[in-house]
Amino acid sequence: MGNLEAILGYQGAQRDGEATLVAPDVVQMPFWTPEFCATVIQAGLAAGGFSPQDDDPVPGYEISLAAIAPRLFEAVENDIGMRMWPAIRQWWPLVDYHGLRDAFIIRYAMGEQEELRMHHDVAQVSASIKLNSDYEGAELEFPRQNFTNADVPVGDLIAWPSLVTHPHASRPLKSGVKYSLTIWCELPMAIEGVRSY
Repeated sequence: MGNLEAILGYQGAQRDGEATLVAPDVVQMPFWTPEFCATVIQAGLAAGGFSPQDDDPVPGYEISLAAIAPRLFEAVENDIGMRMWPAIRQWWPLVDYHGLRDAFIIRYAMGEQEELRMHHDVAQVSASIKLNSDYEGAELEFPRQNFTNADVPVGDLIAWPSLVTHPHASRPLKSGVKYSLTIWCELPMAIEGVRSY
């Protein structure tokens, strides 16, 4: 199977397994195969365009899955709704899925972006998938929950509530190049231009 067919057809992507609570309101579950993670990295590199956005308050070297292949973004959006959302509702039963605000690959490299400051995401639920492991440092850290993704396997997804309780950062990279997928689930009131006060 070629990489293009895998990306456009979402072939060989899914890895099944039970969701578990690994820290206060941090859910971990198997999601992608390591092979598909490697294919996503290759697709991001082939598309190019890893760059920080000028208007991003927490800029990173990123590329959206929608910029790589809109069909890939749509497949991930559907997969989050079909597999992740039912799993997290056992802990957060009142959350409703309204699609993805964004899903993007973020790259950490020496001399480029080596860390990410403490921040919250503007999303209802955020998630991260570790795409590779051949680097040192750059762990995703949640100080309030006393948790990092250092021991999370490639392809596993971690999810957490955004905005208030789960500030997080990426520790400094020590060597290698780190790739991860960041997923932001849409806020309920952001649908169809409805504003909340």
